[in-house]
Amino acid sequence: MNTVLAAEASGTTARNLTITLFLIFVAITLAITVWASRQTKTATDFYAGGRSFSGFQNGMAIGGDYMSAASFLGIAGLIALYGYDGFLYSIGFLVAWLVALLLVAELLRNSGRYTMADVLAFRMRQRPVRTAAAVSTITVSIFYLLAQMVGAGALVALLLGIKPGTTFLGMDADTAKVATIILVGALMIIYVTVGGMKGTTYVQIVKAFLLMTGAIVMTLLVLAKYKFNLSSLLGDAASASGKGANFLEPGLRYGVETPGDALKTFYSKMDLLSLGIALVLGTAGLPHILIRFYTVPTAKAARKSVLWAIGIIGTFYLLTLALGFGAAALVGGKAITAQDKAGNTAAPQLAEALGKDFFGGSLGGATLLAIIAAVAFATILAVVAGLTLASSSSLAHDFYANVIKNGQASERQEVTVARISALVIGAISIVLSIFAQSLNVAFLVALAFAVAASGNLPAILYSLFWKRFNTSGAVWAIYGGLLAAVVLVFFSPVVSGAPTAMFPEHDWHWFPLSNPGIISIPFGFLCGWIGTLLSKEHDEEKYAELEVRSLTGAGAH
Repeated sequence: MNTVLAAEASGTTARNLTITLFLIFVAITLAITVWASRQTKTATDFYAGGRSFSGFQNGMAIGGDYMSAASFLGIAGLIALYGYDGFLYSIGFLVAWLVALLLVAELLRNSGRYTMADVLAFRMRQRPVRTAAAVSTITVSIFYLLAQMVGAGALVALLLGIKPGTTFLGMDADTAKVATIILVGALMIIYVTVGGMKGTTYVQIVKAFLLMTGAIVMTLLVLAKYKFNLSSLLGDAASASGKGANFLEPGLRYGVETPGDALKTFYSKMDLLSLGIALVLGTAGLPHILIRFYTVPTAKAARKSVLWAIGIIGTFYLLTLALGFGAAALVGGKAITAQDKAGNTAAPQLAEALGKDFFGGSLGGATLLAIIAAVAFATILAVVAGLTLASSSSLAHDFYANVIKNGQASERQEVTVARISALVIGAISIVLSIFAQSLNVAFLVALAFAVAASGNLPAILYSLFWKRFNTSGAVWAIYGGLLAAVVLVFFSPVVSGAPTAMFPEHDWHWFPLSNPGIISIPFGFLCGWIGTLLSKEHDEEKYAELEVRSLTGAGAH
């Protein structure tokens, strides 16, 4: 009886502490946002933070933008449930930065102003290319937003101690998750509409610092628990996972050998390859990452910011190993899936276990859980703000100002439309997220990467490096790659026909892979090539000018 009462008391303490910390973080970030809104006077301030950030500040903000709920909650969960195979996400997300650094960052900073479409439209007809880029940006952002919102819902259910069958303020677990998704959506809309790029960037810098600190503290506690002996940590993780030695070897989730079914084995291996391609190529096509390169004053600062980002992100992904295997060893696969089937709560559950071990009983567990959960919230809020800003900027700058108004819109009109767009995109994301709650957030982000690499990357690379490329090619590449990725996802086991699908009770899937990258990315490049050859449009002078601008920064805004 006493034990039950103690557990209830600690649960209430954790709940109150978490809510307090979360409210403090929200208050601080809203104050930053209001302060930034007073500095936001022009479209350059709203879209690019006045190009006033240093390489280090932008590197921290890129880290804050990139280390999303997928990184913290999703990857830790995948490693905790699938061991070696979960770490594939960490490797893919990190290696992707080399593609962004070597092929895109500096050239994009030199040749654009506010959005990805500025580069594509430079040597082509404005209206069709900007329309296609706006459609692509919004599609990728919404896929990515789904992951963050689903992570928020799972997190709140854990924090408020809501398990199936229990209630909080009269809400059951499912209602509480939906309420959280709506709350996060409302906050992100406020950040973007009020603070613009300046407010969003400072929120991301604060969040990157908090997340790195939280991850380092948890990693040190896990290692201290095992006296810095990695071998015993891995041994405990393997035995607590219920999968034995297989937990530490490839093949639990991807590349699974199915005896007697060569086709199923082949599909599983192709899924692994498809995921790898999508992760490595996706970053260089992500709109909310690409617009960050415009917030620095020079190309050198753009390069420096990517190097800082690689250092911060690389360190963080190494820490996910300790978080994932620590959760497997100290929490156990059964306890993780009992709280959240997709494993999205492994890191906060690990925090609770470590708190109990190191800081004395239930109160210690409740305190560390509250701190880490508040950091995870900060992560989600910062990333959703960046995504909403990217998509609303594209709608306002590319579609409204340059397509509808033919370049005649005033800066004030443009910023007003961007704010209205943020509201609409936020509302769409909230509705879709409510249906995607059964999916792992890292997995959802991998889909966003596949869509970005299929639609945006072919158009960006062809535009920067192929002299013959033209309007028709750009439009074909974006729509072709985008359509292929979205259609294949819709007809894959992700949406129907599997227990973990968005609609598990229905089955209309015919595409066997969970990630479409291996088909849709080459298809995007092929569409761009065919579209280019079918049109006689050709402007070598404009290409020469773009080449000079992209390599030297001459004429960049």
